[in-house]
Amino acid sequence: MANSTEENDYDLLRRSLQGDVASQRRFYERFSRVVYSICMRYMTNADDAQDMLQDCMIKVFQRGKEFRFEGSLEGWIRRVSVNTCLDALKKRKLQFTDDLETAKYTPSSLQVGDSMEMKDLMKLLMQLPVGYRTVFNLFAIEGFSHAEIADLLQISENTSKSQLFKARQWLKSRLEEND
Repeated sequence: MANSTEENDYDLLRRSLQGDVASQRRFYERFSRVVYSICMRYMTNADDAQDMLQDCMIKVFQRGKEFRFEGSLEGWIRRVSVNTCLDALKKRKLQFTDDLETAKYTPSSLQVGDSMEMKDLMKLLMQLPVGYRTVFNLFAIEGFSHAEIADLLQISENTSKSQLFKARQWLKSRLEEND
């Protein structure tokens, strides 16, 4: 049996899909923060992330009838959002780079160590080249395997592993600089 939050979310989705505008608004308010945080991890700036948020929410409503009303609705929304972001990156000709020097790093007042906040980490992640950032997000945050990443991005598993290694190397060096 689903918990009461999931049942409420299920009802909210059902009413939204039936065209209830008030439910659609509540649905958007309920899930837009989650979706926006995903968009921020994949897009290059806040404006692109805001545009992608709209695209993701539209896709969620368009594909809402595909949801089986089993398991986590939020998990399904996250998956739709990640795939929508990846599709957008593919359309923009996502580039995988081998040169760590191409990463644009802007020293800032990052709070490193135990006091490092999520916003500081996000600032640092946003400076990664898009290929590194995409693989890092998929592997470290979304929990995809290298085989799944390779399939999603149409790259080899070795490219996925290399991009993750280089992303970690770049992040580690920047964290050490700010320590």
